[in-house]
Amino acid sequence: MSVFGKCLRTLATATTVSLLAALAPVAGADPGQPAAIAPPDGPAPIWLVADMVSGQILGGRNEYSASAPASTIKALLAMVVFDQLPLDAAARATEAQTDVECSCVGLVPGQVYTTRQLLDALLMVSGNDAANMLADMVGGTPAAVAKMNAKAQQVGARATWAGSPSGLDGPGWESVSTAHDLAVIYRAALNYPMFAQILHQPTAAFPDGNGGMKQIASHDPLLLDGYPGFIGGKTGYTNLAQETYVAMAQRNGRRIVAVMMYGKDDLWDQGRALLDWGFARA
Repeated sequence: MSVFGKCLRTLATATTVSLLAALAPVAGADPGQPAAIAPPDGPAPIWLVADMVSGQILGGRNEYSASAPASTIKALLAMVVFDQLPLDAAARATEAQTDVECSCVGLVPGQVYTTRQLLDALLMVSGNDAANMLADMVGGTPAAVAKMNAKAQQVGARATWAGSPSGLDGPGWESVSTAHDLAVIYRAALNYPMFAQILHQPTAAFPDGNGGMKQIASHDPLLLDGYPGFIGGKTGYTNLAQETYVAMAQRNGRRIVAVMMYGKDDLWDQGRALLDWGFARA
């Protein structure tokens, strides 16, 4: 038996369910039934598919292997921000917050941004500058990272360690997680309705630094391609992590998450195939 996080309220049912689940075999449990379709292969050697309502793990490969999560770890920062800041809280960007390896939304020093705008930038375009600013708004980088790690422990992602607010890696501040833990984290994050709302929006208005607004667009191809029932997802890449991706969708009362780590190529096709397989398996 594997622990798929603590007992948390699900977004769909608003009730507490047990998250203790065994890894389901690929073949049907009843010998008289035909074997299930084998899970699709792909460029990510670490993956997991799980039912987010029941907590049942439907399949996986190396799902407890530790790897760098890259920007998928930003879900932990988002939960900390939801816990601590109102969406209309505002702050002024600094030069230090913009001095970061990008992917960036393009914060302009001196421009005022709200929590909601920064969360859009964090989750839709994976803005590392937005992560820095949100970290400062919840007490500074060391405090934000400590709160992210406390949140990971609280939700049951006990093999996870955030080294930075953004998921960027460096000597002495590497982040680490597992496919299992990322599924736990994203399942917990869906208890914040605004998390799913932000992930599901293809575009959002964002200050352009010149007194006007610009449009920022989601980086998630499954959302932009209109995958049926898609809730949202989060992409990530660093040299250490390689390609990472978490994708979530819901159909007919089933909510499925697919997590992929350490991919050597784009993971969109694998994510789509794993979600399809998960719905068929469920």
